[in-house]
Order: sequence, then C-alpha cells, then structure tokens
Amino acid sequence: MITAIVFDFDGVLADSEPLHLRAYQEVLSPLGITLSREEYYSRYLGYDDEGVFTHVAEAHGFTLDAARLESLIAQKGRSFDAIIASGDVLYPGAAACAARMAGAFPLGIASGALRHEIEAILRGGGMSQYFRFIVASGDTAESKPAPDPYIRAVTLHGAEPSQCVAIEDSRWGIESAQAAGLRCVAITHTYPRKELSKADGIIDSLDEFTPAYVGRLR
Repeated sequence: MITAIVFDFDGVLADSEPLHLRAYQEVLSPLGITLSREEYYSRYLGYDDEGVFTHVAEAHGFTLDAARLESLIAQKGRSFDAIIASGDVLYPGAAACAARMAGAFPLGIASGALRHEIEAILRGGGMSQYFRFIVASGDTAESKPAPDPYIRAVTLHGAEPSQCVAIEDSRWGIESAQAAGLRCVAITHTYPRKELSKADGIIDSLDEFTPAYVGRLR
C-alpha cells in the first residue's frame, strides 16, 4: 500500500533546469569556462550546486578549495534567485497535480535544490500547503545519485521505502530513489523515454500522474 509520494523538484514540478544552467553559465563565464547545454544535461544535471562545481572543476582543470567553492555556490544562488524572480517557472499542470495527489497521499519533496529556492517557487505557485516535508540541498551527507535524500524523505514521513513512490526526471534521480527502496515514476520533461527505462513507470505529462496511476504500479 502506497502511503506517500515524493517529488523531485527541478525538472518535475519546476521547469527550472534551463534557469540553473543559465545561473551556472553566469558564474563560470568570468572564469573562462563555457558550460554548454549539452555538457550540463549529459554530465551534471543530477547533482546539487556543490556537486556541479566540483565536477566542472575536475573536468576543466581548475583548483577548487573550500572557500572558493562556497563563493561560487553563493554567486550562483544570487544569480538563480534573480532569474526566478522574473516569472513563473512551474510546469503546466504542476499545481493541479499537487492538489490532486495531496487529496490522496501525503506529499514530500526530495531535491538537490536549495531549500529557499524550493520554498520561493512553491509560494509563488500557491503550492506550499500541499507538501508536508522537504529534503533539500545540504540536508543529507550525500546528494543524488546517492540514496540519502530519499532515505531522509522516508524517515521524515515515517514509512517504509516500499510504501513510497518517487517521481523523477533523470537517471540520477531514478537511481537515487530505487537505491533507497522506493518505486519510481519517470517523467519525460528532461530526457526521452529510452534514457528513463529503469523507472517503474514512465509518463509524459503531470496530467497523467494520478492516484489511479500510482495504484496500478507493481
């Protein structure tokens, strides 16, 4: 019996991945690093800010100590905040999906985004009341694709992993959810079906994500 739904955030509820990319580009460009859309989506999308900057530094051969990493994360946060303040970033149907699912299950979020980013976007979309718990960047020792965020989400809900269903948009997220013991539905907002094949179910729109759909998962 399913007792909770745990949403990834970026790429599932919020169409924010292009905005994250833009913020990273604004920070990295003065360092002489060009982060292309292809590189970001193929190599870094599943990581939180620390993971992105750490892996970009390794790939591009520049030194990154703790102070510099903290500075880059802060710069990126300011850039992203300015970008999201300029308009609505939710996917079509996101608010309706949250309302529909909250009528049947407790809802949570497990994301690599910063907590204030998640909360700001939820408030802006009138969705804060639907989510009972949030796991954000920095809340766990490891970020996705490690299972830690989903293990933390299940702990906050007080259920067994097998009683929870995650919804994700990337293979990193699917790996994280399933390693934690959750079933996982993938949505094709970011990647095509062929790259999400390890999920327990695949949908193309949030309109398809209903209590009845969850009830049919095996």
